Amino acid sequence: MERLDIGGTELYPAGIILSHLSLEKPLARILTIANQKGGVGKTTTAVNLGACLAVIGERVLLVDVDPQANATSGVGHKINPGQPTVYECLFGGEEAAACLLATKVPRLHVLPSHHRLVGAEIELVEAVDRERRLSRLLRPLRSSYDYIIVDCPPSLGLITLNALVAAHSVLVPIQCEYYALEGVSHLLETINLVQEGMNPDLDIFGVVLTMYDRRVRLTARVEEEIRAFFEGLVFGTTIPRNVRLSEAPSFGQPIVLYDILSKGAESYMALAREVIRRA
Repeated sequence: MERLDIGGTELYPAGIILSHLSLEKPLARILTIANQKGGVGKTTTAVNLGACLAVIGERVLLVDVDPQANATSGVGHKINPGQPTVYECLFGGEEAAACLLATKVPRLHVLPSHHRLVGAEIELVEAVDRERRLSRLLRPLRSSYDYIIVDCPPSLGLITLNALVAAHSVLVPIQCEYYALEGVSHLLETINLVQEGMNPDLDIFGVVLTMYDRRVRLTARVEEEIRAFFEGLVFGTTIPRNVRLSEAPSFGQPIVLYDILSKGAESYMALAREVIRRA
């Protein structure tokens, strides 16, 4: 079978990634992007931060554990019936390495999701070691990447709990609008519980302000409130409201492919550099 070598991996025509990278390389940092409030730019941040890190030269795996599968479609993949996804890895015994897909961004791969994952919350209730399934799944992949970015559903259920247990750090997107901090206390409580019982090394990597509009007076007030609440944790980079950034997912492209010259691309590239400096 013909195959292409891309960044130390073999890419088969079907899009399957087989890693042959040395186990001696540093293990990936796992960043879970979480906020149970919907519409805050969580998936947009997962997709575009991952793509920008890859453009800079990092090896990145995007793990989509949201049943809506927007991160999967956001990097250009539509899952066919019978195609294995993260659901089959968590519940069907599939090896994660056999389910990885390449993207049009070199060094960026995705472990895709599908709406089949919608029943996972129920299936996990009775599962053995239910909080650590994702952690076990990702462990063999860490030697092949510099960053593993996990995109969570907009809830604090067992899937998000799995993502927090698996992670080294949490990145929290918060939109610059009314009630920006609404519900954040519940996320912080969940993080504290995970730190106390299942993942004592988990930390908050940072908070990123999204949907930022300098022309709106409210934005400055919300920013001040968030920076005071998360003292020292808020990234200097903010993500603006940007038409091109909103359009990109409908074309199945990260912003660096859709419009590299847009303000959205510029902001996510700046955020990626800031993430590397903090890591």
